[in-house]
Amino acid sequence: MTIESLPAWMYTDPAFFERERRTVFRTAWQVVCHLNDIPEAGDYQAFDILGERVLTVRGDDGQVRSFHNVCRHRASRLADGSHGNCGRRLVCPYHAWSYRLDGRLANVPAWQGFDGLDPAEHGLKPLDQEIYLGFVFVRFAPGLPSVAEMMAPYTDELAPHCPPDLLPQGRVTLRPRPVNWKNVGDNYSDSLHIPVAHPGLTRLFGASYGIEARPWVDKMWGDIVETPSPNWVERGYQALLPHFGHLEGRDQRRWNYYKLWPNMAFDVYPDQIDFMQWIPVSPTQTVIREIAYVRPDARREVRAARYLNWRINRQVNAEDTVLIRRVQEGMESSGYDTGPLAESEVCLISFAEKLTAMTGASRP
Repeated sequence: MTIESLPAWMYTDPAFFERERRTVFRTAWQVVCHLNDIPEAGDYQAFDILGERVLTVRGDDGQVRSFHNVCRHRASRLADGSHGNCGRRLVCPYHAWSYRLDGRLANVPAWQGFDGLDPAEHGLKPLDQEIYLGFVFVRFAPGLPSVAEMMAPYTDELAPHCPPDLLPQGRVTLRPRPVNWKNVGDNYSDSLHIPVAHPGLTRLFGASYGIEARPWVDKMWGDIVETPSPNWVERGYQALLPHFGHLEGRDQRRWNYYKLWPNMAFDVYPDQIDFMQWIPVSPTQTVIREIAYVRPDARREVRAARYLNWRINRQVNAEDTVLIRRVQEGMESSGYDTGPLAESEVCLISFAEKLTAMTGASRP
C-alpha cells in the first residue's frame, strides 16, 4: 500500500491554519531562550507567536519566570523588542502600571482611581514553563508531555553539549520565509534531498547520513569524513575541528539534528549547539528564529572551526531557502494534490500521522 504525504491544501488553507493554531500550537512547547541569555536581574527575552506574547524574565531572587507579555489593565505590551533589561520593575508604557519581576502588581498610579483594586488579583498571568538542559520552554495550555519526557530518548546524547556555562553566540536571528511552517519542518527532516541539493553536506558526510523517528522527536545525523573536500571552507573545517574533552567516540566528528514536535530543533555540532524554531505567521508565511550557543573555549582552532561551521551552514540555509520556496509554490498549483512517501521517509510519515490525528484533518 502506498503511503501518501500530507495534501497540498494543508499548506495553503486559512481555515486549516486556524485549526492548527487551536489544536497543535495551544499545547506545543516553545523555546524562548537559554538561562544564560538572561543572567542578571531584570534581563528578559520576548517573542510573539500566533497572537500570543511571551516574556521570560530573571527576578531579583535569581529565578527565571515566564509570563504573558500583556498588561492586566488594557492589554498593552509591557516589554518591547526581543530582549533587554527592565530594571527592578516592568512598567507599562500606556498607563504606568508596574509589576515586580516575580509578576506581582507593584503599583497603580493613585490618581487613576483604583482605590479598591486588589493587587493580588491583577498580577501578570504566568505561562507554563519548563527548563530543559538550560533552555527555557513555555506553553499556553496543558496537553502534551513535558519537554523532558518528549526528549527522553536523546537526553543522554544532548547533555554533554549543554553545560551550565553554555553561552549565547551573538543574538537571535529572525529570517522570514514565504512558506507554510510545515514546509520548513518537512525539509528539515527530509533525507532524500541531501545528496541532490546539498553538495557541501554530501562532501562532508559521505554516505553516513541517517534518520530515525521517535514519538515526539526526529533525529538526523552525519559524520564528518576524513577525505579532504575540494571546497576550502569544508576542507578547513575537517582539518581544524579539534578534540573536545566532553565528547566521546564518534561524537567528536558527528553533526546531530533533533526536531522536537511540532516546530523547533536543536542542531548539535562538536563545536557548538543552536536552536532553530519556525514560527507560523500565516498559511504561507513563516519566521525562522535561531541562535547559536558555545562552551567557553579560547583555542584558536575552536574559533576557526566555529567560523567555518557558520560558513558551511550559511550555504546550506541558502540552498534550503530556494528549495522550500519551490515546494510552497508547487503546493498552490492545481497540478499537485499529494505525493507518495517511501517507507524510508520515517520522519515525514511520523509527522503526518501526528498532525492528522491531532487536527482531526479531513478534506475541506
